[in-house]
Amino acid sequence: MSLAFVESPVQLLNTLEWAHAGGVPADGLTLVVLSPTDPMSRGQLRRTAELARDEGFAVVWQEARGGPAAPLQAIRALGPLLRGAERIVIGDPFSRYVQLLLTLVGGRHLTIVDDGTATMEFVAQTARGERLVRWHRRGGRRGPRELALAPVTLAARRRLSPAGARSVEVFTSMPVEAPPGITVTANDYAWTRSRFGPPRLTRGADLVGTSLVETGVVDLERYLAAVDALAAAHGATRYFAHRRESVDKLARLTARTGLEVVRPDLPLELIARRGPIGETVLSFPSTVVHTLPLALAGTGITVAVCDIAPEWLRESASPRAQGFLSVVTGTARGVHRLAAPA
Repeated sequence: MSLAFVESPVQLLNTLEWAHAGGVPADGLTLVVLSPTDPMSRGQLRRTAELARDEGFAVVWQEARGGPAAPLQAIRALGPLLRGAERIVIGDPFSRYVQLLLTLVGGRHLTIVDDGTATMEFVAQTARGERLVRWHRRGGRRGPRELALAPVTLAARRRLSPAGARSVEVFTSMPVEAPPGITVTANDYAWTRSRFGPPRLTRGADLVGTSLVETGVVDLERYLAAVDALAAAHGATRYFAHRRESVDKLARLTARTGLEVVRPDLPLELIARRGPIGETVLSFPSTVVHTLPLALAGTGITVAVCDIAPEWLRESASPRAQGFLSVVTGTARGVHRLAAPA
């Protein structure tokens, strides 16, 4: 029996892809949704969970963030499932919640499915033996909370490394080179392509949003200007918002660009595959420049990625941000590169 812990719609989708690729039967996997608090993520998770149930998988919805006592209550409730699982599937090794769970699972086999471009950083940090820090965080001195959780993080790092008969697998659509002992399995979105589409194409272009402003990497005004310039240059009419983009930012974007903002109720790979979708999909450096060419293979849709200019970055952005975003763009296969608008 395999047990998956997912915290985002993309993690849930990629767990379904992993099960499909590995021939895992419906009664061989239980999906535990550690529900976030923001409404957009919760809505997408509920819709994606419906797809999982349609495939016959058991889905447990766990309100994991309802207050200070919620994590311990959730762990107690999940105890029987944890004890019976031979393989644990997770989507975000940087998550403190998941790291805490990993300290309780002993010698089980472990699979890490994509939670976006963070998978690239996780594999790179693991290979270098570094502590796990999200790429957009500045790092430096750790605060009281980080210091208090340091033992949990250290234990999770050990658990995320293969040892003895315990295996570690990374199931990913990202270009990664795992350290010795970690198995990499390619995710080509075969389940998505087999269940949905091909999509109906519309004329013109659609633009994919990003949360780089919300994570403190890119300046808001620079971002709005870039979206405006891209939309005008390529005839884009719709803007598919990232689930973490703020309402205020999207309102300003609509007022400035005239784009129709779409708040997807499923991960974009599924939305694009079901259609309708533009003949060209424009994006900034993000997960979708790696996943959409796979999900949309054979449809004739062009995926184009626009570089992030150094001057768009906020002064508070991590020193690693520019380099990491360049790697995300430079390693994407099957996409067209676009220069940053002046």
